[in-house]
Amino acid sequence: MADSIPEKKETKKLDLITRGDHGSTPLGSALFVGLRALDPLLQYQILANGLGTSLLHRIGLSTLPLGVPVQTGIALVDGLGLSPYRLFLFGMAVGSMLKQNIWLLSISNDPMPVPASLAISCYNTFLNSLNSYLFLCTATSASLSGNARFPQLPLIIGGTLYVVGILTELVAEIQRAAFKRDPRNKGRAYTGGLWQVARHINYTGYSLWRAGYAMAGGGFTFGALVASFLVFDFTTRAVPNVDEYCTKRYGQDWVDFKIKVLYKMLPGLY
Repeated sequence: MADSIPEKKETKKLDLITRGDHGSTPLGSALFVGLRALDPLLQYQILANGLGTSLLHRIGLSTLPLGVPVQTGIALVDGLGLSPYRLFLFGMAVGSMLKQNIWLLSISNDPMPVPASLAISCYNTFLNSLNSYLFLCTATSASLSGNARFPQLPLIIGGTLYVVGILTELVAEIQRAAFKRDPRNKGRAYTGGLWQVARHINYTGYSLWRAGYAMAGGGFTFGALVASFLVFDFTTRAVPNVDEYCTKRYGQDWVDFKIKVLYKMLPGLY
């Protein structure tokens, strides 16, 4: 539903980012970058070597065979020994790691204390690992959905959502960072670029690529579950926190922005 009137003040909920604090947190930042860089290595071990699948076998679940490794003529890619579908999932893990580390090192001015670094890194690694295991399990694998010929529909749709979502999030954050770095814009809210589509378009982008990644691994139902969880979490926790902060920091400018841009995350819906 469109939101064209000022929202009521909501109770502060858990927020890992200390907004407005631009202090240096080298230890937390280094930990975040390192943990996110380790995630693709973990996903590779799961997808290529079946790390942890013995636990699935113990509870009676079967897993997919390795499949025929891709042959592209590119030594770095072919050396991974992954089937085409597994290679795409591995690429999604690499892409999410690169996007988040680029965000921290080149875009964000927010601090990354150690507790936040651990929480955010572990959360993303957990979701990526869950995607990998659901793909490997024959009872849940998106590769067995409908027509088993590659590329399967969940991978096509999920991959599209992933690319659109991660680019939306990245471009929106770059646009806002460029605006904030101009001294002439000090104390002003950024309301241009992709932020004219929705007030929290970065959350929209994250939800899209996360749902797409989940769909590519665990199929349409799992993708829908992840999307529903993220939209619920953002709309009940993160969005109220940002709105409260921006109302205090930007005052009437933020109120005007909410009137101009009716939707919080989902254009035409919310």
